[in-house]
Amino acid sequence: MPAQAAVVQNISVPFNINVLVPCANGGAGEFIQISGILHLLTSTTLDQAGGLRFSEQANPQGVTGVGLTTGDMYRATGMNRQDFSSTSSGVVQFTMINRFDMIGQGPGNNFSVQETEHVTILADGTITASFDNISITCK
Repeated sequence: MPAQAAVVQNISVPFNINVLVPCANGGAGEFIQISGILHLLTSTTLDQAGGLRFSEQANPQGVTGVGLTTGDMYRATGMNRQDFSSTSSGVVQFTMINRFDMIGQGPGNNFSVQETEHVTILADGTITASFDNISITCK
């Protein structure tokens, strides 16, 4: 069925946050203050049958950081994608994929988060699929 309405947004959002990198500072860990631009691309579509689909993808652009204890420099890479859909009959699905890396100076300062989450809920509330697989590693 052709879409009734589609709205696409392509925006850049400045941000400034602190992230704990547990493998930094010789394994003692430290907070990294990161700042830069987060690029967001969103799409919302309504179909003729009354369904809704929403997608969002985010990725850092030129994001750098500094260790608040050591002064070590870092850069952030990765992407996050979220997809949500619902049908006119009430079936809902949500999927999120997150890949986030802090790349630091020297050995042992790289921090990586990889997560995949999904849930499917039928109109009667029955959950037919649900998982959240996450791994956090220091390299």
